[in-house]
Amino acid sequence: MLFSESTLLVTSRLCFKSTLASRSLRPSHNLSARFQSTTRPRYPDLQPNDLLPDGTPDYVRLILTSRVYDVIDESPITNAVSLSAKTNAKVVLKREDLLPVFSFKLRGAYNMIANLPAEKRSKGVIACSAGNHAQGVAFSSKHLKIPSIIVMPTATPSIKYENVSRLGSQVVLFGDDFDGAKSECTRLTKERNLTNIPPFDHPLVIAGQGTIAMELLRQIKSGALSAVFCAVGGGGLAAGISSYLKRIAPHVKIIGVETFDADALYQSKKADKKVLLSSVGSFADGTAVKEIGDETFRVCLDNIDEVVRVNTDEICAAIKDVFEDTRSVVEPSGAMTVAGLKRYIAEHPEIDHSTKTYVPILSGANMNFDRLRFVSERAVLGEGKEVFMLVTIPDIPGSFQKLQSVIHPRSVTEFSYRYNDRSASNATPDKPSDACIYTSFSVNNRGKEVAEVLEGLDKIGFSAIDISDNEIAKSHGRYLVGGTAHIEDERLLSFEFPEKPGALTKFLENLKGQFNLTLFHYRNHGSDMAQILTGIVIPKKDDAKFQQFLDTLNYKYTDVTDNIIAQKFLRA
Repeated sequence: MLFSESTLLVTSRLCFKSTLASRSLRPSHNLSARFQSTTRPRYPDLQPNDLLPDGTPDYVRLILTSRVYDVIDESPITNAVSLSAKTNAKVVLKREDLLPVFSFKLRGAYNMIANLPAEKRSKGVIACSAGNHAQGVAFSSKHLKIPSIIVMPTATPSIKYENVSRLGSQVVLFGDDFDGAKSECTRLTKERNLTNIPPFDHPLVIAGQGTIAMELLRQIKSGALSAVFCAVGGGGLAAGISSYLKRIAPHVKIIGVETFDADALYQSKKADKKVLLSSVGSFADGTAVKEIGDETFRVCLDNIDEVVRVNTDEICAAIKDVFEDTRSVVEPSGAMTVAGLKRYIAEHPEIDHSTKTYVPILSGANMNFDRLRFVSERAVLGEGKEVFMLVTIPDIPGSFQKLQSVIHPRSVTEFSYRYNDRSASNATPDKPSDACIYTSFSVNNRGKEVAEVLEGLDKIGFSAIDISDNEIAKSHGRYLVGGTAHIEDERLLSFEFPEKPGALTKFLENLKGQFNLTLFHYRNHGSDMAQILTGIVIPKKDDAKFQQFLDTLNYKYTDVTDNIIAQKFLRA
């Protein structure tokens, strides 16, 4: 053992006192006092020596005494040479993707299970997860030779529950969604007197994740370390890393990274209280959490310096960045931090980044192989190396050549057009019909070159719109260019279906011939959820009936009838 019990206690208390003094200059949310006056935290699994004078967990002590090194070695760091050159900063990758279950989640799960009293261990543990936490609990239970149950929604892809089953855990598939699985997990916990291992909101789980910070300060001199980028879902990783670094190396900035469609911490910090999101996106499924934990929020609110948000295309570009530097493929949630680093640098031109050392945590590499096609397609957009554009040109000979002459010498990567006889029938010699063109082309400087192309097209009388950020265009429109249709009372809706057998059947059975289906587009992207574009005829008198259909179906949907892609390419 590296430290004696008494040494740990003295070190931890000294760190606490010195850090209080140094942090007195920083604005404080006085969160401990607020929680004590409202819902005072209680930590029944911790010993008195594990608490600070204010009654909250002493995370430095818990991290120093963590049990995680029973099952892992220190994860390595990789100097990201290519990424450093792109960003003009020193970028060092922390390789949590190289742990036994290819994710940092093993740290927290094992630390909590290993610290359970023998009596609780013998009865077994349970967890509700369809992701990396499930594998962390299963691996830990197998190592400690204790029984474990993992509850997952019935829609969970077989590759996920088979991996957990192979590790020795009993898998229970229950419920149509995570909420249903969670309720069954709660029932089994009480019925069988099991210990529930939460994915993030427990001090021992947080401390397990926090061992990453301890390793970083051994691998990189603290004076040289400028900022650490942590992916945020429930907040366990960010809470663990920040609780250690803000005590030992308070000058190091902690940057949380979320997606725009799953930003519980960003919204909660903005509101200065926990915010429950109505829905979350599913691409970065490892961080797709509607609400940050109680304890993780308490820690993060005071310790996280900034939260940056990224989109799907930026994450895909980051996966490519990591591959170029490591020849490894990380999952979307694992690459989020690299995307966040690039956005942080872009949003802070006032900082001399060339003097900084930034560490994105590569949190996991459990990537579904089927997703790689989607990632490859979107990465060039995320890098700003490709532009999607909607161009309206007169449908007369020579127009294509004029369009190409403006785009040239840039390489055209996609070009879609379909003759519209309805538009042509209304044309006259003085006023030819219009043709809507869907095109994409390569660029080196997106902002500058898009402006040049738009200006060039305007000079020859062509109108154009940059649709690189239009999700309907990227997911559906590019595959559906083939003619428009004029259909009375047609509405276009984008649905999110679970990627499982029977999802389409459920949709059609609920439709039951009540409404006419005029369009349907689906393309597999290797995700747990599928994006479907539909056209449905809904007479005004049937609005209430259609709303009932949507309520019964219970799939997330968006009305995209007025989207520019629908108006130009799909509807006459």
